[in-house]
Amino acid sequence: MAHPREDPPSLPTELRPYLEELVRRTRAVCGPQLVSVLAVGSLALGDYRHGRSDVDVTVVVEPSLLGSALHDLARVLAHPQLSCPAAGLELVVYGADFAIRPSGAAGYLLDLNTGPLLPDRADFDAARSPAFWYAIDRSVAHQTGLTLFGRPAREVVAAPGRPELLAAIGASVREHGDGEGHLADNRVLNGCRSVVFCRTGRWLAKRAAAREVALTEGEFRPLIEAAERSFERPRPSALPLPTTDVRAFLSWVRAQVERTAAGV
Repeated sequence: MAHPREDPPSLPTELRPYLEELVRRTRAVCGPQLVSVLAVGSLALGDYRHGRSDVDVTVVVEPSLLGSALHDLARVLAHPQLSCPAAGLELVVYGADFAIRPSGAAGYLLDLNTGPLLPDRADFDAARSPAFWYAIDRSVAHQTGLTLFGRPAREVVAAPGRPELLAAIGASVREHGDGEGHLADNRVLNGCRSVVFCRTGRWLAKRAAAREVALTEGEFRPLIEAAERSFERPRPSALPLPTTDVRAFLSWVRAQVERTAAGV
C-alpha cells in the first residue's frame, strides 16, 4: 500500500515538477512491483544547491521485476528525454530483499547517472563498481530519506553495520585523496561530513558539517571556508583550492576515520 508523498514544500521549487514526472514514469514502468521512490543525498539532508547539486534518488522494487523493465526505466529517465533541471540525476535501484538487509556491498540492480553536467552511465552489474558510495548513500537514506512514493525509507532501506560503514567512509576518503574526477571543494566538504559522522554517528549536510569542523580545527579553517565559498558557485565556476592543503586535510580526515574504525 502506498504511503503519502513527502510534503512538497520540503522539496526545492525548481525540482518539484521534475520529481513528480520522475515518479510518474517510474510507476508506469515498474507498476505494482515498485515499493518506494526516495529522495536522498543533498535533498534529504536539506542542502540542495541549484546549479551545483545532483538529484539523488533511491528506488526500491520487488526482486521479481524483470531486467527488461530496468532497461526501460533507464531509457525513460535519461536526460534529455526527461530533462534534468539540476546538475544531474544519480538514481540507484535496489531489490527490496537486498535493501532491507544491512550490507556494505553495492548491491544495485541499476545505477543511472544522467544530466547536463554528468557523463551518461547506466550500469546493471553491481560487481563492477566500488561498493563504498552505495553503502554511504543507503546509510543517508535510512537516516533521512524523503518518501516521494511508497513506503518510508526506514521501512525499506537498512543502514550498513558500523564496521562496514566506517570501512566505506575510509574508502571514500582515499578516493577523494586521489582527487581524480572530483571538485576540490567537494573533496573538502565530504571530508568534513565524514569527520562529523565519526564523531556523532549522524550525517549532516556538507556545509553544516564544514561549520562544525571549522570551529574545532583552526588549522584547517581557512581551507574549509574557501571550500564553502566555492560550493556556493555553479560547478563550472568552482574556485581552485591549494592542492597541498587539500591533501593535508584529507590525510587528517583519513586518520580520524581510521582511529574511529579501530575503536569499533
